[in-house]
Amino acid sequence: MKKVYMDYAATTFVKPEVLSEMLPYFGSIYGNAHSIHSFGREAAKGLELARSRVAKAIGAQDREIFFTSGGTESDNWALRGVVSASKRGKHIITSQIEHHAILHTCKQLEKEGCEVTYLPVDKYGTVSLDALRQAIRPDTALISIMFANNEIGTVQPIAQIGKIAHENGIVFHTDAVQAVGHEPIDVNAMNIDLLSISAHKLHGPKGIGALYIRKGVRVNNLLYGGAQERGRRPGTDDTPLAAGFGKAIELACENLEEKSMALAAKRDRILNGVMSSISNVRLNGHPVNRLPGNLNFSFDYIEGEALLLSLDLKGIAASSGSACTSGSLDPSHVLLAIGLPHETAHGSLRITIGDETTDEEIDYFLAELPPIIKRLRDMSPLTR
Repeated sequence: MKKVYMDYAATTFVKPEVLSEMLPYFGSIYGNAHSIHSFGREAAKGLELARSRVAKAIGAQDREIFFTSGGTESDNWALRGVVSASKRGKHIITSQIEHHAILHTCKQLEKEGCEVTYLPVDKYGTVSLDALRQAIRPDTALISIMFANNEIGTVQPIAQIGKIAHENGIVFHTDAVQAVGHEPIDVNAMNIDLLSISAHKLHGPKGIGALYIRKGVRVNNLLYGGAQERGRRPGTDDTPLAAGFGKAIELACENLEEKSMALAAKRDRILNGVMSSISNVRLNGHPVNRLPGNLNFSFDYIEGEALLLSLDLKGIAASSGSACTSGSLDPSHVLLAIGLPHETAHGSLRITIGDETTDEEIDYFLAELPPIIKRLRDMSPLTR
């Protein structure tokens, strides 16, 4: 049986070059980066090289990059840090299709006295700029809109959103966990004040990410302790993971446009193959403004879990949405937000591919999917 991985949005493998970058910091370069002796200084050099690589990838300054444990911590820090430091007020604007790291933090902040406006999206999952303008209030402290959706792949008009935020003196944060390494990002040109990244989405190690904080933006600390990360994020620096993160983001952003075009071509071959061989199927997300490796389908008369298990029996790994909620029986909040009825949302399939996805793997998936769909529909009482 073939083994085909088509769940790159959930996580990615660590590339050999990334592992090689990390290994010395597990052994020969083991000093604490905050120690002043030679062992510490050598580790600090690796830490700062990683910081520089992350900064370069998004057009930031080195001192604006703060390492975290991943995207969830970065999102929590951005929201809580801005609101607690704000002199404008405690109002947040976000969207209905954010990752749960944003949505659940917002729900908790509401319990603590904040007010949150959850912007609706259109049928493609795009935020309305007019709705954003109308939602702004004198006490709006923060706008947080994800760069690209992890489930349906829709890329938001980030530069325009940032422009609106800055015209109104509001801090703008974007969760770019799915976008970094796939979409060109320039925090200055796009008016971004805070940006969340996670290493394991781009062939780096799990357990590390970063929050970009524009110089001058008031953000209170999320954690308290030592003086690491210039007093902003305490805890002993994880130099091995940081080194891997830096190498991974550097590799991901090399020849970015060329790689994204090649990946989009593979994506479109899957799209055309599915749409031409299976009836009663719809593509979720924007048809053009979407991540190059993301496809999300809804199949009528199909239950998503049965579809995933059937694919797994053929050695094909995919998902029905975010890996963070894969244990839930509820339909995707993203698919409901774009207008899908519950029964259709339950029949969703997310296919996410990477540079390493081969034509042979795509052919195998396209050959195996139609008979699986047919078998499941033949078993479904909804088709009778």
